[in-house]
Amino acid sequence: MLRLRLRVREWSRRMLILTDTPRPRCPDCGGEGGQNRDYGDYDTGEYAGTEWDPCHCWDEDRSWVLLPLPKPPRRRRPDADPWGTSSGYSDEPPF
Repeated sequence: MLRLRLRVREWSRRMLILTDTPRPRCPDCGGEGGQNRDYGDYDTGEYAGTEWDPCHCWDEDRSWVLLPLPKPPRRRRPDADPWGTSSGYSDEPPF
């Protein structure tokens, strides 16, 4: 049984997708969809990274693109104060 939800993904561009979700009461993963597993080097035993082991209760690659989303408009000057003066300095005395 599929448990579908809407998500926004940023692949090559923003898209609204319909995707499968993990089973909320799964006894193996507890609704997380899988488990992180830390592993170490064989020779030294030191930490070498983390792997994701997906659970059997869902397929994380199952998704369908519903529609591409437009790009958000860009600001002209993100560092400019919209209430400030054009020079960046205020002519009001500090109180």
